[in-house]
Amino acid sequence: MKILCYNLNGIRSAMSKGLINFLQTDTFDIVCVQETKAQIDQVDVAAFEALGYHHHFVSAEKKGYSGVATFSKQKATFVQYGMDVPEFDFEGRVLRTDFDDLTLLNIYFPSGTSGEERQAVKYKFLDAIYKHVENILKERPHTIVVGDYNIAHTALDIHNAKSNEKSSGFLPEERAWMTRWLTELNFADAFRHKNPEMRQYSWWSTRFNSRAQNKGWRIDYQSVSAALKNNIVSCVQLNDIIHSDHCPVLMEIELI
Repeated sequence: MKILCYNLNGIRSAMSKGLINFLQTDTFDIVCVQETKAQIDQVDVAAFEALGYHHHFVSAEKKGYSGVATFSKQKATFVQYGMDVPEFDFEGRVLRTDFDDLTLLNIYFPSGTSGEERQAVKYKFLDAIYKHVENILKERPHTIVVGDYNIAHTALDIHNAKSNEKSSGFLPEERAWMTRWLTELNFADAFRHKNPEMRQYSWWSTRFNSRAQNKGWRIDYQSVSAALKNNIVSCVQLNDIIHSDHCPVLMEIELI
């Protein structure tokens, strides 16, 4: 199974830049996108349906903000929109789709870059999503959590660790949460699991010609539960694909 994770920074914008043509280039079984910035009635879903995808959207109540969507060749056997926490469901951040024994969560984690108030919201979300996923794992051991986590976990995941020590997304508290997520919930960071020392990024600032200089951050992840981590075949950032300030993350995994 090929699972693509991609923060589009606006699905309509990405479609105008050739997203559908890109999806035609490979047999992606599931495509999870974040930051759709659209309601479903604003999106040409027929273009995805023509490629054989079923689709589910969770949109923010605020138009043009946040939102996630999951496109799958296989029809989901169960769908949960949100995580029953109104504060975050209002922002359209969490979408769960089950495919028989597999549970897939598509999540757009909050950013704290706009100031202390949003950083506090981010910490509250981290606590809430940890508990939510912890409960799911008790019943659903075959679980994958993909999305834009808005956290660079280690110095290998950011172009200049020293100068970003006080930057949201690389704060000690955020990185400690990520360590706890991986160790206490027994998730494998699919990319790091297959590429222990590789330095690749998934997001670049639009300032200072950052992408051309590859001065980026790796903040988009595919977390794979312990029961599935040995089934990961590969995981890479598709750095040459440009429809957004992020690039897609592609994981291939064997499911029995």
